[in-house]
Amino acid sequence: MALRIIVLEPDEVLHQVAKEVKKITPNVQKLLTDMAETMYEAEGVGLAAPQIGILKRVIVVDVGDDNGLIELINPEIVSKDGEQFGPEGCLSIPGYRGDVRRAQTVTVKGLDRNGNEVTYTGSDLLARAFQHEIDHLNGVLYTDIAEHVYEIPPEEEEKE
Repeated sequence: MALRIIVLEPDEVLHQVAKEVKKITPNVQKLLTDMAETMYEAEGVGLAAPQIGILKRVIVVDVGDDNGLIELINPEIVSKDGEQFGPEGCLSIPGYRGDVRRAQTVTVKGLDRNGNEVTYTGSDLLARAFQHEIDHLNGVLYTDIAEHVYEIPPEEEEKE
């Protein structure tokens, strides 16, 4: 296990499309472990491989619900329902938030660390996290789709 350095905007890697993982190797499994450790250390709820400079379609998400840590390789959204609108932040864009319109509920499928196909349906924050992280895999940042982006004062960001 190792902490990875989170890439910050405007690094070009954040704007590139990540490549599909063709084979799950011990290196991919270590990547998942390192990403989770990095996400927890940074107090985030999700992390995509491009955020640590690796252009692979791999995400980790943990919004503190009963699902716990969700690790997904080659994730894709298979259905969306409803709409939510609210603030969103990103570990790669510290000090800012944006108001983003997302689906209220999404169903996502992908592979787990052992290559088994898994499906998750999430609403509210989990749905937002899935959509946000999968956007990263496509080179899209929340600032690209936000209706309004605003700076967060450092003392307010520390409270969160």
